Amino acid sequence: MNRDSLRILIADDHSVVRQGLRSLICEEPDMTLVGEASNGLEAVALYFRLKPDVLVLDLRMPLLSGTDAIKQIRGRDPEARILALSSLSGDETIHAALENGAMGYLLKEDSGDETVAAIRTVMGGKRWLPPQVKAKLRERQRGETLSKREKEIVELLASGKINKEIGGTLGVSEETVRTHIKNIFGKLLVRDRTEAVMVAMRRGIIRADEI
Repeated sequence: MNRDSLRILIADDHSVVRQGLRSLICEEPDMTLVGEASNGLEAVALYFRLKPDVLVLDLRMPLLSGTDAIKQIRGRDPEARILALSSLSGDETIHAALENGAMGYLLKEDSGDETVAAIRTVMGGKRWLPPQVKAKLRERQRGETLSKREKEIVELLASGKINKEIGGTLGVSEETVRTHIKNIFGKLLVRDRTEAVMVAMRRGIIRADEI
């Protein structure tokens, strides 16, 4: 192994994705793959054991989410260079990854050349944000962010609960639920519950697998 080569750790729960990343990295003469993780907990453990130059990390991981893994790693190593990898392009998902310390956000649909360029950019201490990701972040800045309680209510709306059931689940009155829903409609710029749920899923505010 070339001592001057960039040491890369990859983390993704899909073997096909890892294989693709492995092939890309191995084709670069100045890059070396030092390890592979298949879940979030393993990614954190391998990061601190191997100390790679760059960690390419999928955000949707079992045992520990990619976002939480970023938070744990950056909490212990503020200089960690992490490139978030995801098929999700919702603005809340992107914001959460960057807010917790990711230095770049790469979509799985991006080309191999873009992946290599992203790794080099992050290694150089700069952010990597494709045009569509930047557009999503601008969209988020123009709108309002839902509060934690409002996100909970949207998740309950998505599960099909009516106001009375939502109030019972959260321990609040139906009137309070109605007020929250009105505020949610205003923030998401929607007119009804169905549209609110659809927009929240598109933006990554809620996820179908968490409902």
